[in-house]
Amino acid sequence: MGSESLVHVLLVSFPGQGHVNPLLRLGKRLASKGLLVTFTTPETTGKQMRKASNVSEEPTAVGDGYIRFEFFEDGWDEDEPRRQDLDQYLPQLEKVGKIVIPEMIKRNAEQNRPVSCLINNPFIPWVSVVAESLGLPSAMLWVQSCACFAAYYHYHHGLVSFPSETDPEIDVQLPSMPLLKYDEVPSFLHPTTPYPFLRRAILGQYKSLDKPFCILMESFQELEPEIIEYMSKLCPIKPVGPLFKNPKAPNSAVRGDLMPQADDCIDWLNTKPPSSVVYISFGSVVYLKQEQVDEIAHALLNSGITFLWVMKPPHKDSGYELLTLPEGFLEKVGNNGQVVQWSPQEKVLAHPAVACFVTHCGWNSTMESLSSGMPVVAFPQWGDQVTDAVYLTEVFKTGVRMCRGEAEDRIIARDEVEKCLKEAMVGPKAMEMKQNALKWKAAAEAAIAEGGSSDRNLQAFVDEVKRRSMEIAAGKSTKGVGGDLTKKSTENGKVEVEA
Repeated sequence: MGSESLVHVLLVSFPGQGHVNPLLRLGKRLASKGLLVTFTTPETTGKQMRKASNVSEEPTAVGDGYIRFEFFEDGWDEDEPRRQDLDQYLPQLEKVGKIVIPEMIKRNAEQNRPVSCLINNPFIPWVSVVAESLGLPSAMLWVQSCACFAAYYHYHHGLVSFPSETDPEIDVQLPSMPLLKYDEVPSFLHPTTPYPFLRRAILGQYKSLDKPFCILMESFQELEPEIIEYMSKLCPIKPVGPLFKNPKAPNSAVRGDLMPQADDCIDWLNTKPPSSVVYISFGSVVYLKQEQVDEIAHALLNSGITFLWVMKPPHKDSGYELLTLPEGFLEKVGNNGQVVQWSPQEKVLAHPAVACFVTHCGWNSTMESLSSGMPVVAFPQWGDQVTDAVYLTEVFKTGVRMCRGEAEDRIIARDEVEKCLKEAMVGPKAMEMKQNALKWKAAAEAAIAEGGSSDRNLQAFVDEVKRRSMEIAAGKSTKGVGGDLTKKSTENGKVEVEA
């Protein structure tokens, strides 16, 4: 069956590695269930993806369906420094997106690929507004935990008290969640956050939360049962994770990497004994102070622990200095450690030589560690990371905590770093964490296996998109393009589509 005859969904992603990856993983899962998926994001990111991965405008078969890529210009030069400022870049992206996305949909309809549904990730809630204006259904992929979703939801609606200017250190008790201390609430919600633009970007989604008919979530029922149950009564959420494991297309060539793969670290890991290596990576956005890097380096030297350390250079417009390792560090370490700019994280976490993962606790890394059965050393900095750290250490019980986040404003000394690493690698606590991590790995695999909770949710979503697609086709005028459709609410709250 050719790709033309399949129901077609358009995925619109914010251009950042932590957004592109989960949305593209969702795209591959949807394609594997028999949809045609088009993935779009600004051309600057498209260029990086073409360089690093196999992405093409031609449909590539994934499972029972296909995925293709179509990028758009966002109106700014590639090296425009304002891209680094979300307060300036998000309005630009919205202004251009509201013009180019409808054009893209029109073009696809003319090429016999009418779009039946739009899916976006947070930061670009205007996508659901565009969908509504074209009479098309939309969904959103939430790329953090359900716990964080609940925190933002309760904050936005003023349902519980959060830290404020007058009371900056109050604890927050959300329904169906552990008590969060003031520095464990997603830090963008703090009155003193240095990232108010990120709070604005995330909360923007809650203003138009009534528009998507479904909120797909990168989590799974068994991982956060109470809060998923609770929030399901308030919003149409469907957990469909972990998205990075795709049973129908396990080794799909289509990848969303913005940097070329460095597989030589896998060859290096192959030479190491089981559970002997510490993997250290702080994601694509977190930037540590130079003194902190020095302390981590000395802890590794003093302990003699074998390690693989990802040190991503900062973006040239970020204003950050390039971090350096202590003089003579690499010579002293020799074959006992490797420092790389990028790593194939999924492969690393699944490697038998790796014993634990020192992580910033971003949700992608959290899901990957749990689904790989990998204990962690929690080193959160800001945003949802501080909340994820609570869950990793106290709820999922797969981690030891090394710090409390950026708000703590201190350098973790080498002795403390060393102590945490050893605690996560050897001894009774390490064994207990490993056993818990393996339980989560089994639960994650069961959730995405055929008939598992995430698989059922995803199938229900695909069925609903197909049903709505038939409704749209049935109600379509001979003029043909989605722009002629208007939505009309009927008495019973269902949406009818009429030409």
